[in-house]
Amino acid sequence: MEECKPVEMNTGLRGVTIASTKVSDVRGAEGKLIYRGYLVQDLAKNATFEEVIHLLLHEHLPNETELAGLKKVLAKERAIPDRLVSILKASRQTAVPMDILQAAVPLLATCDPDLDDPSRPASERKAVRLIAKLPTVLAAWERIRKGKEPIAPSANLSQAANFLYMLTGERPDEETARFFDICLILHAEHSFNASTFAAREIASTRAHMYAAVSGAIGSLSGELHGGANVRVMQMLKKIDSIDNVETYVNNEFDAGRKVFGLGHAVYDTDDPRAFILAPMSSKVGRRIGEPKWYDISKKIEEVAKASFKERKGKDIYVNVDFYSASLYHAMRIPMDFFTPVFAISRVAGWCAHVLEEQFAEAAPKPMLYRPESEYVGDYCGPDECSFVPVDNR
Repeated sequence: MEECKPVEMNTGLRGVTIASTKVSDVRGAEGKLIYRGYLVQDLAKNATFEEVIHLLLHEHLPNETELAGLKKVLAKERAIPDRLVSILKASRQTAVPMDILQAAVPLLATCDPDLDDPSRPASERKAVRLIAKLPTVLAAWERIRKGKEPIAPSANLSQAANFLYMLTGERPDEETARFFDICLILHAEHSFNASTFAAREIASTRAHMYAAVSGAIGSLSGELHGGANVRVMQMLKKIDSIDNVETYVNNEFDAGRKVFGLGHAVYDTDDPRAFILAPMSSKVGRRIGEPKWYDISKKIEEVAKASFKERKGKDIYVNVDFYSASLYHAMRIPMDFFTPVFAISRVAGWCAHVLEEQFAEAAPKPMLYRPESEYVGDYCGPDECSFVPVDNR
């Protein structure tokens, strides 16, 4: 039999435009991230996460009345059902937090009074409920797995401050709460990444908001998408001292391995979010008496950029995960919560994309995603096989 030859396939949809969007834009060559026309740097400096939620869902920044209304609804919707808490308590304490978060979404769907209403207003209400409740689920899980009772959400705290309060049992100071608020803004949206594409593909079938968000969380749980800041923190702990940085970086490059937190699939310059995260990591680390994680990170950036340039003749850049790792660690967020924290922010962007996918006003009307594939088979011979009974095989 003739030997089969491998067939090269175009995979990953890299460079393939699949839809138009008004939600956000990533201009990699310029190092710009834009949410509905606004540079992310301007939003991080001037807005709150609640304002960004409104911007993403409703296509404009809120006025005072709209913002007050959104805050009131978020506060009302943060509590999670008692039966979900019971399920969390019955779960294995060693369960992966991303699995817990994903499993909670369809359970929340069963409690949503608007679940069977496919209208845009109902879908917007579902979006706000998901944005409000997922931080409560995550914080409750951290308490439960440590044998503690969950802390009820506070109606008087922001989305960011409330999560830290439910997580630790202590109301965060104003600066820490604001820094975490900025983190949520920076992670809220990033155009057609893998998890957003998953959400939109599911939404294109006219599945409801919860189904789309559950699929997005599943996509984010994969190590090629979420979790990079976890690997950055693991790297920092392995290095442990600024004196070990140069040896570590050169050993990794000598072995053909990556230095985590460097390089990005989209940006041809430093990730604009990294410039915002770095000084916050430095400030919080020094305030709590642990400056070394930021200092090691900064030294890695310097050494790795110089070494990579010398070896490859081109530049390499830091991404959003590089400094978010040391910042989250300084905020006492558990390492296996880094990706779930990403999710409780990005859910705002996912929901915005679901709304756009299902209710876009522009023609043609959104359609079911149904890409083509090239069948290459796993055998040699004719296109069709002749069935052979099992006794004769």
